[in-house]
Amino acid sequence: MGTLFQTIRQLVASDCYVIGQHAAERLEERGIMDWQAVAGIEEGELINERPNAQPNPAIEVREELPDGTEFKAVWSLLRQSGVAKLVTVHFFDD
Repeated sequence: MGTLFQTIRQLVASDCYVIGQHAAERLEERGIMDWQAVAGIEEGELINERPNAQPNPAIEVREELPDGTEFKAVWSLLRQSGVAKLVTVHFFDD
C-alpha cells in the first residue's frame, strides 16, 4: 500500500478533507452521496498513486457503493493546508 494512500486515508478518517467543486458536481451527476465517497476510501483499493502529479499529489481509489456498484474516486493531498481533497468520481463504464 502506498504511503500517499495511507496519508490521505488517515486525513479523511480524521475529517481533514474537502470536496472540490468539480467533485461535488460529478457526485451530483452520478447520484453518489458525498458521504459514500468519503466512507468508501476506508475499504477502497488503491488503483494508482501519482506522487508527482501537478498541482498536487494524487491517488486513484476503487470504491464501492452500498449496492455493490464500483466507482473510481480521485483524491489529492493539499500539502500546504494539510488536508485531503476529493477531486472527482466516475463509474468505470463512463
